[in-house]
Order: sequence, then structure tokens, then C-alpha cells
Amino acid sequence: MAYQSILFRPGAEVELGQRQTPGCLEDLNLDQVIDAVIVRKKAYQIKQVFYHPLTDKESIQYRQEVFLDLENKALMTILDAFAERMVDARHYKRLSEDLFYDQQKQGWFYEAVSTYWDAVSDLASDLSKITLRSRGLLNFRRYILNLVQTTKYKALKSEVRSLRQKLQGIHYNIIIKDNWVRVRKYDAELDYTKMVEKVFRKFKQREGKNYRFDLFKATGMNPVEAQILDCVVKLYPEVFDELNQFCKKYNDYEDMTICKFDTEIQFYLAYTEFMNNIKEAGLPFCYPQLNSKNKIIHANHTYDVALANKYRYEALPVICNNFYLKDQERILIISGPNQGGKTTFARMFGQVHYLASLGCPVPGKDAELFLFDHLFTHFEEEEDLKNLRGKLKDDLVRLHEIFGQATQNSIVIMNEIFTSTTLEDAIFLGKEIIEKIIRLDALCVCVTFIDELSTHSDQTVSMVSTIEPENPSLRTFKIIRKPADGQAHAMVIAKRHDLTYDLIKERIDS
Repeated sequence: MAYQSILFRPGAEVELGQRQTPGCLEDLNLDQVIDAVIVRKKAYQIKQVFYHPLTDKESIQYRQEVFLDLENKALMTILDAFAERMVDARHYKRLSEDLFYDQQKQGWFYEAVSTYWDAVSDLASDLSKITLRSRGLLNFRRYILNLVQTTKYKALKSEVRSLRQKLQGIHYNIIIKDNWVRVRKYDAELDYTKMVEKVFRKFKQREGKNYRFDLFKATGMNPVEAQILDCVVKLYPEVFDELNQFCKKYNDYEDMTICKFDTEIQFYLAYTEFMNNIKEAGLPFCYPQLNSKNKIIHANHTYDVALANKYRYEALPVICNNFYLKDQERILIISGPNQGGKTTFARMFGQVHYLASLGCPVPGKDAELFLFDHLFTHFEEEEDLKNLRGKLKDDLVRLHEIFGQATQNSIVIMNEIFTSTTLEDAIFLGKEIIEKIIRLDALCVCVTFIDELSTHSDQTVSMVSTIEPENPSLRTFKIIRKPADGQAHAMVIAKRHDLTYDLIKERIDS
């Protein structure tokens, strides 16, 4: 099987164009996650990979296999070393294009080719010694092992080594007298530095202070250095002529498949590094199973990965939660007191599904998730004065746009809808929206203050943000399956304003 891509299985390649950022990413805080993942990989332009969720189970498994292989730290080390050499090779190539003097340009071009060859050669050798199981890496290993055995690459290897020996064999003397400089071949003259050190060594009592300091290492040359190099070229014309011919012959030395692999593998390396940092805080990741035929789903010990990444810098604990839908259940209705973790739970639900659609491991101990076609979010926004719509109308317009695109295979996440209208109208509109989702048979999470929605039908499931029983003002941030009663939040408010039964009775009695 011919190797094409480490990101896409054979026959399912996708051209990663400049797709707009999916609207759901900001609501789910996944834009923060993506920025954190690629922070050290911005030069590779891999952000677009995160904007192209996969829609078939086989393609997702193809990526999951690569992530499983990368759990081998030895493989990570090999690929990191390869990437560093390729960065150096590209840097040297840019120097060869940007500098002014011909011999210097040719010298940096040779360094680019030499570094590139060493990177490819060592990667082929290292991969041949390591156990791989993923289809993507196995196919790439076959490709690179065949590549280094081709006539072109064998010739390149031979000429790189031969020219390196000849360049290293160039030795010359610079004789400076008054305002002129003379260059001639080195003729095995004595090294007077060593002789002086030998004479004075017997007077040495202790290590002397080191007065040396590092000079600025410039990649360019000044005119004097350029003239010296011109003289060296005249002393060794055969070597520099061979260097010139080498640069012309290997002007297109890069193999485009190798370069493509170097870019694409950064998606896996970047996410694996991000994931390992989260794991160090004791939080798990897992490889989810994907369902496309039924909507029986679950996730255990899962969490908001954006929050986890933020909290690891602040040494704060991350609360994990569980969820599941079985039989005909389709809609999670999340209620409970404010600041109790409801919105975080909704984001978490969207995050694990979206990351799973990229083929990435997801937060949690284990998970079985739905393979969606579109993921829509409707989070509360500030009123936009430019569109001249009120808050309620804006909510309805946005929801209308969502339902114009949603299908039975979509996921809809709604957070605090219809908060700008009366309770009676909110209940009526909320039930209409829930009915629409039920008719679609789509999956949904709805964070709401309307308890009545949780018992609307057999398709809805009530989950409630819990509080400490002894102190209702303290949130546990655990979201559990239980009937919505609205009493917890009311009790906190009543206590805050001294309106509980006991406090009122106490004032009356007094």
C-alpha cells in the first residue's frame, strides 16, 4: 500500500484548505485548547487540521493508532530529533537564498542538503529498529526505507560524504601585515600556541582566570572576509568547483512526501505533548469508541480540558464528572444553582465529542461517543446593538439558523436560553425547542433554569449541579442524574436574605 499521509487513511485524503474557524470552538473553549496545543508548533501551520473533524469511523481509528504508537517514548524521541534536524535544514536553505556572496550561499546550501540527508537517513535507521503497529507509521516506514535505497539517494549520500571530507581538508594561513592580508595554503607549519603553552606550563600554580568571551556569531560576511574566501577559492579551485556542481545537481533535493510527513506528524506530537502535561496532574485520557449507528453513549471521569490546562498552572483541583444516554434518551437537561459547573459540564460534553472526531484521545477513563456530522452551540451572548434585534429575537434567529442545518446525526449544545423573557414564555419556547430536537432525534445538552424541561418526555434526562448538604452555599461541581427540584438554589437565596422558615419564625416570636 503506497504511503500518502499520516493524517488521512488511504482513499480518504482531505485537502486542508483555509477553512473558517468552526463556530462551536469558541463556545466550547476549544480555541484555547488548540492555541495551547500548537504554541510551540506555529511554524508548521497545523491549526487547520483542528478545523476539519473527521466523519467516518475508519479515519478516526487510523489516527488513534498513531497516537497509540506515540505512547512509546523512544518513538517520540526519534521523531522530535528528526523534526529538529529538519528545522535546521530549512534554516540553512533560507540562508543560502538570502545571503549575498556566492561561495557562502553554496556553503549553506550544502549544509542544508547534508543536514536533510542525515535527518532522513537516521530516521529510516531508527524506525527500522522500533516496534510499530499503526497503519500510518508502518506505511511511512516502508516508504522511507525504500527511499534511502534508491539510486538518487545513494548517490546523494556518497557525494555528501565525499564533499564533506574535501571541505574539511581545506587548511590555509592568513598573514596580516600592516594594511594588507595574504592567504596561502597551510604547509604543516609549527603551532606556536602549543609551544608557548608547553614552555610556560612549568610556571603554572593554579587555574588562571578566563578572560575570553563569546563573540557575536554572524551568518553573513563582511567584505574583508569575502575577499579572504575568494583567495581560498583560488587556492582550492577543484573543491569549490565540485561544491558549485553539487548545488546545481541537487537544487531539488527535498522529497515532498518526507516534507509532508514532517509537517503532518507535528499534529500528533503537539497534542501528545499537551496531553502528557495534563496527565502529569493526575488526569486521565482515553481512546473513545465511536458510534454511528446508535446513540447509546457514555463517558466516565471526564472533565473540561481547557479548564484542566488552565488549572495546572494554578495548582487547582479539577472536578471530573460522568454522563450517559441509553435506550431512547437523547437530551441532557442540566439545572441547579448558579456557579455550580453546569456550563463547564456542557462544554465538556462538546469537547470530548469534537476531540474524538479529530481522532485524538479525550479526557476521561473510558468513553463511547457519537460520531456526529455537525456540532452546534448556542451560548448566551451580549445584545448586539448593530443588528437592532432584541435579546429574545436574537436567540430565536440563532436557533432558527441551527435547526436549518441540523440533522438526526447532529449534536446541539444550548446554554441558558430565553433568559431575557418571562418564565411563562421561557417555558413555552423551551418546550418548543426540545420538541424540535426530539423530532430531529439529535443529541442535545441544554443548560437551563427551567426545571419543567427535564420531565418533558422520555427522551429528556435530568442532571443537577449539586451542593454541600450541610452548607447549601458551597458547590461540589458534581453533576449527577436526579430530578430537578429548584430548591437548592432557592434555599441559598432565602438564607442569604434571612428568609428561611426558622429565621422568619425566630423574628416573629421575638
